[in-house]
Parts: sequence; structure tokens; C-alpha cells
Amino acid sequence: MTNISVQNEPQLPAKETLPTMYDLPSENPEEPGLPDEFHDFQPELLRETFQPRNWYPDKLFCGTDMNLYYDVKHPKWYKRPDWFAVVGVPRWYQERDMRLSYVVWDEKINPLVVVELLSPGTEDEDLGETLGEPGKPPTKWEVCESILKIPYYFTFSRYTDEMQAFHLVGDRYQRAELSEERLLLPEVELSLGLWQGSYKERDRLWLRWMTPEGDLIPTPEEKAKQEAAAAKEEATVAKQRAANAEQEVAAVKEELAAAKKQSDRLLAKLRELGIIPDDFS
Repeated sequence: MTNISVQNEPQLPAKETLPTMYDLPSENPEEPGLPDEFHDFQPELLRETFQPRNWYPDKLFCGTDMNLYYDVKHPKWYKRPDWFAVVGVPRWYQERDMRLSYVVWDEKINPLVVVELLSPGTEDEDLGETLGEPGKPPTKWEVCESILKIPYYFTFSRYTDEMQAFHLVGDRYQRAELSEERLLLPEVELSLGLWQGSYKERDRLWLRWMTPEGDLIPTPEEKAKQEAAAAKEEATVAKQRAANAEQEVAAVKEELAAAKKQSDRLLAKLRELGIIPDDFS
């Protein structure tokens, strides 16, 4: 019998494991905190719901991830808040153009509120735990608190769903006490708080503007849905009213027909008795 030599099959290389988005949160590892998808959606929700009842829309400006220049002596120094709002300035730069940045010595009005979305690489600075270095630009916290004196400063973490609010008291930020997970801003007759719901088809805890009483201020999409639902309900009510009217008309017609039959019978009886002539109509 001939011996058949069986050769060992070639060994396949081990499956290569490539990094995922959790391993690569930024395309530039030297600049942590670059915007992710949440940094697109959350500021947009803030912008859409920032609708103060005591300010005209053309006197409000909201900035998202925009350079905020704050020191005329150092015109190239800037900070880039995740979201900020200014009241009392034209919606458009010089009432005609879209802004490339927000320059406080040009605009003459500082922001009223800043919101920072915490990221692992920027959390310490956003919470004021990073100390400034001599000869270098101040930290974001120092700019908001001591230079621009922005009245309200909020942080929100998508990882812990924690909202923190700070209010400028004197020349220092103090932790603000929340009421029902909201903080009232009397200057704009709004409150900023947490909301569990679906936005951009993603159900989670979001930061959004509400009325002082806590009622939601609808986004344009939500408002359109509410108006469509109201129009549909109104159409249903109108259809029901029309149907009721038709039923009422039909009932009146039946009553008239019954009355005519009764009248005809009475006339026939009177003719039969000779009380009225046959040609009486």
C-alpha cells in the first residue's frame, strides 16, 4: 500500500482587530474635544428652543463652536464655546451678513449664557479646574467669569447626564441650585433644564430651553407636527359638524314629509265629510 503524505494546511493570520470610534474619538489626538455627532445635535436643540418671550428674534444671536474674541489688547486670543447666546444684538452682523466669529469689542455686548458639553479631554478646563499659566491666554473659565463676566455658565455631560449650572455672583461663579432639574433665567423669561425625549431620532436625556413653568418650547419640527395635528383635529371636528348638520336637515325633511302626510289625510277626511269642496287646496 502506498503511503499518502498529508501536508499541514497553511495557517491563516490572526484576525486583525481595527480600532472603532471609541478608540478614535478625534482625528487629531493633540486637540481633544473636537466635535462629535452629539456636539452637532445638542447645540442645535438649544438654538431651536431659545425663544425668549421678551425679546424679538431679530435681536438674538446664538453661536455654536464659534470663535469668541474677548480681549482687544490681544485680538488673536479667542475661546470656542460649544454654545452661547447673546441678547440685544442684531441677528445678522450689521443687520446684513452672517457672522464669521463673535468679536466682543466690535459687537459691544457680551454673551448672556454659555453652555459647555463636557468631553474627557476638556472637562477640567470647562469646570474651572485648570489653572492659567503666566504669559499664556487665560482659561475658558477665567474668560467667562473674570473677563467677559457672563452671567450664566452651564455644563452638561452626555456620559453622566449631569447638568451643572453656575451664576455670576459678584465677580465669581457660584454653583446655582436647580429647581426640578431646571434653572430660571429671568432676563429672558426662560429656564434651562433636562428633558428625556426624542430629538433627531435619538431618545436620550437632552438639555433644552423651557418656559419658566417648565413647559417645553417646541422646535420647528415639533411645532409643525402640533399644527398638523391641530389642523387634522379641526378638520375632524368640521367633518363631524357637517355630518351633524346633514342629520339635522334630514330630520327636518322627515318632519316636513310627516306633516304633509298628516295634512293630506286631514284634507281627505274633510272632503269626505263635505266640509270643504273637492277642489279646495
